[in-house]
Amino acid sequence: MSAQKRLFLLDAYALIFRGYYAFIKNPRINSKGMDTSAIMGFTNSLLDVIKREKPDHLAVAFDRGGSVARTEMFEAYKANRDETPEAIRTAIPYIQDILKAMHIPVIEKEGFEADDIIGTLAKQAEKQGYLTYMVTPDKDFAQLVSENIFIYRPARMGNGIEIWGIPEVQKKFEVETPEQVVDYLGMMGDSVDNIPGFPGVGEKTAKKFLKEFGSVENLIANADSLKGKMKEKIKENAEQGLLSKELARIMLDVPVTFHEEDFELSTPDFDKVKDIFHELEFRRLTENLMRIFGQDSSSETLPVNQGNPATKTTKSPDNIQFDLFGAPAEEETNTSSTPSPYNTLLTNRHFYQYIDTPIGRKLLREKMMLCTSVCFDTETTSIKSLEAELVGIAFSWEPGKGYYVTFPEDQEETRTILEEFRPFFEAEHVEKIGQNLKYDIKVLSNYDMPVKGKLFDTMIAHYLINPDMRHNMDVLAETYLNYQPVPIESLIGKKGKNQKSMRTVEIEKQTEYAVEDADITLQLKQLFQGELPNRNALKLFEEIEAPLVQVLADMEIEGIRVDTGFLKSLSQALDKDVKELEKSIYEQAGEEFNLASPKQLGPILFDKLKLVDKPKKTKTGQYSTAEDVLSYLSKDHKIIADILMWRQLQKLQNTYVDALPNEINPKTNRVHTVYSQAVAATGRLSSNNPNLQNIPIRTERGRQVRKAFVPRNEEYTLLAADYSQIELRIIAALSEEENMIRAFRDGEDIHASTAAKVFGVPLEEVTREQRSNAKTVNFGIIYGVSAFGLSNQTTLSRSESKELIDTYYKTYPKLRAYINNQIHFAQDHGYVETILGRRRYLPDINSRNQVVRGAAERNAVNAPIQGSAADIIKMAMINIHRKLNEGNYQTKMLLQVHDELVFDAHKAELEEIKPLIKSEMETAYQLAVPLEVEIGLGDDWLTAH
Repeated sequence: MSAQKRLFLLDAYALIFRGYYAFIKNPRINSKGMDTSAIMGFTNSLLDVIKREKPDHLAVAFDRGGSVARTEMFEAYKANRDETPEAIRTAIPYIQDILKAMHIPVIEKEGFEADDIIGTLAKQAEKQGYLTYMVTPDKDFAQLVSENIFIYRPARMGNGIEIWGIPEVQKKFEVETPEQVVDYLGMMGDSVDNIPGFPGVGEKTAKKFLKEFGSVENLIANADSLKGKMKEKIKENAEQGLLSKELARIMLDVPVTFHEEDFELSTPDFDKVKDIFHELEFRRLTENLMRIFGQDSSSETLPVNQGNPATKTTKSPDNIQFDLFGAPAEEETNTSSTPSPYNTLLTNRHFYQYIDTPIGRKLLREKMMLCTSVCFDTETTSIKSLEAELVGIAFSWEPGKGYYVTFPEDQEETRTILEEFRPFFEAEHVEKIGQNLKYDIKVLSNYDMPVKGKLFDTMIAHYLINPDMRHNMDVLAETYLNYQPVPIESLIGKKGKNQKSMRTVEIEKQTEYAVEDADITLQLKQLFQGELPNRNALKLFEEIEAPLVQVLADMEIEGIRVDTGFLKSLSQALDKDVKELEKSIYEQAGEEFNLASPKQLGPILFDKLKLVDKPKKTKTGQYSTAEDVLSYLSKDHKIIADILMWRQLQKLQNTYVDALPNEINPKTNRVHTVYSQAVAATGRLSSNNPNLQNIPIRTERGRQVRKAFVPRNEEYTLLAADYSQIELRIIAALSEEENMIRAFRDGEDIHASTAAKVFGVPLEEVTREQRSNAKTVNFGIIYGVSAFGLSNQTTLSRSESKELIDTYYKTYPKLRAYINNQIHFAQDHGYVETILGRRRYLPDINSRNQVVRGAAERNAVNAPIQGSAADIIKMAMINIHRKLNEGNYQTKMLLQVHDELVFDAHKAELEEIKPLIKSEMETAYQLAVPLEVEIGLGDDWLTAH
């Protein structure tokens, strides 16, 4: 007997919105500035269903023109919905083109919603003996669930797929039959669809009524048995309740017909799909599509010794002279069985050669010394730059040509060969080009080989051109050069214990791979150099970001010493704190449970202890125990405060106290964090392996982690130099707010000064609480703080918070004007700028969707402030680094954390160093208000700070 056939019906808009909002904090923006999040999210869901379920039949249903019938019943149906975000409206035609190219039926009917189309088709297919899966996150479909119809909720945010049959619906909605879900929805209404329901009836009450009465009709008929106000509400709103039930009911009579032959999943038109993906710059999705349908989309392995000049090797001096600088020979064009939309090594003419003789290296070096600009790229044994050994270096200064110098395993021999290239690396007149040059600079530092001269890093140049895109070389090559580089996995295998070292790869393949990287990076440089002025970013690149590469490389090479003995004792103290907190929490809860499990924690807090009337739930129906939910309750409930502290201590211990010793470099016995210039769109640096910028400093235990960072030896002390309230000073200067500027110029405590003005009291009479509230508003203004947000962060009520914000803007009228001007500028230009012209692009600034537009407006205000602070500290770092080198000081800059710089300061140099650092930081940029820097010294970072 054959297995029962299965039909999958996808709710297009539900999956599109879900995909869009899944990327809302990190939208997918391509090189054209298009937000492709919705398309990517939907397509991921579609391909995941096909891959997991291998369905026989599949279709996608779209709304078209809304529900005429429901609007006729109730004019206000869905009337309060926000405008659809532009990114979603733009996505729809692309998604429908993808579906058409994949030969997947798109079902839509004017005047009907996708819910009704899916419901009608599901019931028709059921009669034809199908199992139907309604692919949607929308709970309303639960009313249609039967023995043969299921809700299929796609995987998201680490949670697996969920399939709801009758038992799941019964449990979720506490109903006897899925049909009662219509009554459930009718009783409580739906604010999203503007279905009114009964006033005062929420989730719990609706479930209670269903147990007691079974339906809306029975509830109304038995309203006299209810008590108090609820009785009146049900009676008075009986008609509204019945209407709500009808509005919530999915219609099963849409004029569509399930013809099984039309819904069969067939082979896509791969060329058409790939063309669309290529236009959208979807690389991994193309690979996924081909893999799912059993097509080989990978590049063929590199040909060896088949007439390709890149693989020809001749060691005689005469032939080296010819091959090294001769013209590229013609080569055969190889085509893959599945044509790629990109050019590759197999389709592009190129001349790549490896060099492994002294005469070859001499000729190469002499040629490079005549160049003004050369791209180089190191091949190594490790992604950890300070532990990596050189395997080879690729060089290119002409598109399509390049050379690869190989290095032996013997490190002394490697040093000897590398020494031959010292004149090139130290040549000030030769610009050095690379992709993520900081890595190569650090690798060469292992061999005491400096890299001098002007630097051009394509990763950082692209970050300034298009900060919201990814910046890795493969993406850039495919996007801007229509070229797909050889994947590293084809040489050394996938990540894991079986991955090979580059040293074991055949020299011909090493050459092709390495020189291709240098060649492609050179070509990208030529493109980006022309684009930087168009983005007003050339000066920023040449004077700030490019010079900063060397500064950060030196800081990372230097590293910082860590006291492992102190960390061990701190870990023991944290163990004790954690156990005490657990004991207190269990006593308050009246039982022991797994504190790390939201599934166990939620019922304890909200079912057993009943801490709130209407606890927030996640989309999977669990009680939410997220940080923001619990923080809101922590003031009123000790158990919540204890749980949050327990989480903080656990994270502190796992992320820093126990992990930091594992980050110590065995060669240097120091920790070497890695700074990223091309991550934060605001221009701020980020720190990884370990992340030293996120060490919590608001708690006592968090601050103690800083105590573990110590000077290199007794001749040194740690020096911490911190900008005082730099963002507020920038706000004052950019807004030209005289009252604020005057307070800074007079050296007043800005928070006390603000409190005195907004509360109308003399400066000397400002209370600690008034100052604290003023401080919250001062910093909150940058992030568009609301009365609700302010009341959550202070002891003020919402009305008091509103009054404080209103008074604040009256006190600082130009601040309000500045905020409005920033938003208007962004609306007109699509971006905002920092003091140095760093742009933050805001494609959603004119969105008709209030939530999306609001986020863009907040960025329009805070990005120039945060970004300007980042610009200033970067200028200070470059200037200080230069002065320390020029003065041949032993003092070294080690860390940059937010508005603070940390140094290993030689004690004998302190009298010169302190004023030097303070002066360079305070004069890095001239604002209308003075920049102020506080300097501290100490035997550890905590004491110095």
